[in-house]
Amino acid sequence: MTDRGRKRPANEDAFGLSPEHGLYVVCDGMGGAAAGEVASAMAVEELMRRLTASTELPGCAMAELAIAAVNDAIVERSQNDKKLSGMGTTMVALLAAPEHVWILNVGDSRAYRLRGRRLEQISRDHSLVDEQVRAGRMTKRDAERSPLRNMITRALGTQPSVVPDTFALEPEPGDLFLLCSDGLTRELKDAEIESILAANQPLEEQCERLIAAANKAGGGDNITCMLVRVGA
Repeated sequence: MTDRGRKRPANEDAFGLSPEHGLYVVCDGMGGAAAGEVASAMAVEELMRRLTASTELPGCAMAELAIAAVNDAIVERSQNDKKLSGMGTTMVALLAAPEHVWILNVGDSRAYRLRGRRLEQISRDHSLVDEQVRAGRMTKRDAERSPLRNMITRALGTQPSVVPDTFALEPEPGDLFLLCSDGLTRELKDAEIESILAANQPLEEQCERLIAAANKAGGGDNITCMLVRVGA
């Protein structure tokens, strides 16, 4: 599910999914006017096109090449259209195969896994403050209050080339994966997300509850949540 939030005039998030190919993706666009909306939509459409063209399940290496091509396409579009100059987008994607799950991310859209009742962030934010936290130069609490927390250090379309972070996981029956834009994680702490997901309700209801909670907490940005559960 996706929601404009309470303060943004438009929704610059985009998402796509192809369960038969085990592919799920969430993007959060950035840029003036409608440029962010264009970038996120392009990223989703191009990734889906490249990874669903075959009947075979795409692998991690194929997804990395596809993401590089997505970056090239956005850079070229922004160079050819002055109105779209500087546009970019984050991306978080999940690839599911019978015995493996791969997470790929660029930017600060996140992937989480709920196993049992414990929530774990799988992806790592490509943001200035998060990198400072990982380097031990800033506390997580200070990062949450920093005026620089919106500064992204890696995004599709803003650099000549981009390499995603990749995470290989072995899924277990009942694992629940959450892909989301930062409109959710800026408003809700991980413990609040964990509490909602641990309630074990239908996925649609859990998405509704996550978005409602983020809007209640302020709704300062577009909010997108995608839930993927591993079957028995």
